[in-house]
Amino acid sequence: MVYPLIYVVVLLLAFYLGWGVILYVMQPKFLYCPIRAVPHTPGELDLDFEDVTVRTEDGLRLAAWYIPARDSQFTVLFCHGNGGNMMHRLDSIEILHNLGLSCLIFDYRGYGNSEGKPSEEGTYLDAAAAYEWLTSHKKIPPDNIIVFGRSLGGSIAAHLATVVGAKGLVVESSFTSYVAIGQKFYPYMPVKWFARFGYRTIDYLKDVHCPVMFIYSRNDEIVPFEFGRELFEAANEPKEFVEIFGSHNDGFLVSGEAYRAAWARWLKFVEGYEGAAVSQQAS
Repeated sequence: MVYPLIYVVVLLLAFYLGWGVILYVMQPKFLYCPIRAVPHTPGELDLDFEDVTVRTEDGLRLAAWYIPARDSQFTVLFCHGNGGNMMHRLDSIEILHNLGLSCLIFDYRGYGNSEGKPSEEGTYLDAAAAYEWLTSHKKIPPDNIIVFGRSLGGSIAAHLATVVGAKGLVVESSFTSYVAIGQKFYPYMPVKWFARFGYRTIDYLKDVHCPVMFIYSRNDEIVPFEFGRELFEAANEPKEFVEIFGSHNDGFLVSGEAYRAAWARWLKFVEGYEGAAVSQQAS
């Protein structure tokens, strides 16, 4: 009986190690899920927009849309999630527009019509390039920029807010770190040992010194609600936590008026906030 038991243990161990190798190699495919085709634009929502090309520090050209709102005080720099492309955020763009906010949304490298291949450092460079376009090309001052990120984009937005000036930061349905979300999906694997990405949202927030709003749903099937509370606790004041309902990908739609009202209330607070729109590192 000993030898069959050893054989089973060896097989299980081989399977475990093999699955670990697959997870290690496939991590970029699991994390980045771009779609190239962009058949729809804000024009189909009767929104005026500019087709924009943003150039990154390492020489890539990124596709972006700038959607102005009449008499807007703030412009939202929108860092979207890990799947699809900016076309799949038209519902969010319309919500922001109806709130009186101008918006710049861009596709990370490898997404939509953007050049290159996605990587963690690349996404940070992409967000920085979009910010640079707003401040240099559009001459929009940091005091008029709201950095907004959903899901993976929340981590990218938080990172950006540590190195540039902004009037405020919105983090929606984002994880505390890549390792933490990996441990949620693969609790039986030593994720810390083979994680190829960081996206340490919780660490970035400690260096953000503008107002921050967190938006999370208890019904989120991908990012635990508790992650939002952990990020909220880690953030500096002033900060606000908003609870919505609905799943990871449709909470902002399912919550409807409650979602829009939360944005409107927070924007009114931010408008009166007199803190400087500079990060710790920028200062």
